[in-house]
Amino acid sequence: MKNIFDTHAHYDDEAFDVDRDELLCRILGESVSLIINCGCDFSSSLSAIALSEKYDGIYAAVGLHPENTVDAKPDELERIEALYANKKVVAVGEIGLDYYWDVPRDLQLEAFERQLELAVKLDLPVIVHDREAHKDTLDLLKKYRPKGVMHCFSGSVETAREIIDLGMYIGLGGAVTFKNAVKPVEVAGYIPLDRLLLETDCPYMAPVPFRGKRCDSSMIAFVAEKIASVKDVDAQTLVDICSENGRRLFNIQHNVS
Repeated sequence: MKNIFDTHAHYDDEAFDVDRDELLCRILGESVSLIINCGCDFSSSLSAIALSEKYDGIYAAVGLHPENTVDAKPDELERIEALYANKKVVAVGEIGLDYYWDVPRDLQLEAFERQLELAVKLDLPVIVHDREAHKDTLDLLKKYRPKGVMHCFSGSVETAREIIDLGMYIGLGGAVTFKNAVKPVEVAGYIPLDRLLLETDCPYMAPVPFRGKRCDSSMIAFVAEKIASVKDVDAQTLVDICSENGRRLFNIQHNVS
């Protein structure tokens, strides 16, 4: 499979410390054409930018993840905002709400809202993390109506419909291949092809048959095959459509060599 666009990765993660450059050089020269590497705080956002400047096919998203709000410095968001001047930064992310972990909700809500405001101001797409916080996430998205993607979507078809009605995209990854993946498969069948993005969240969420192992962008091929079977389309055609969707959302126009 060729032309894979992984719209959500974390190659700055320590899981890649042993072979990061070797791996990226290999997959970017074979099946993968583009990657969005997402920051979670100021430090990881800097790392995302560094990777984007080293590799032509990698772009960066910078932002403050909800889980990182509790340890954020008082000026964390201001320092992150300064990073948007870099030409390889194409999105505000990874941002959102996560009510699974014991992180004060007021901190999460404040950071999410401030970053949504900034995304609208800068006319940049958002990459949204939503875990067990569907209502509050939707309420703020309806308030600010940013362009962007709901990353690693875990909601129902009804919630997916609301996201799409807002003009946003939905990102799906390894979860659709899991044996107990009833809801993700239903959602995959529902999402219009022109609103679908493929992602890994690597090094996490490796698809079957690699579940539990370190994930990388080339494994999107298995995700594409599963979704293509659900939607009764050719897998390479699905990859090409999703790649074009990603280029459109993140305003990536040049051809990567």
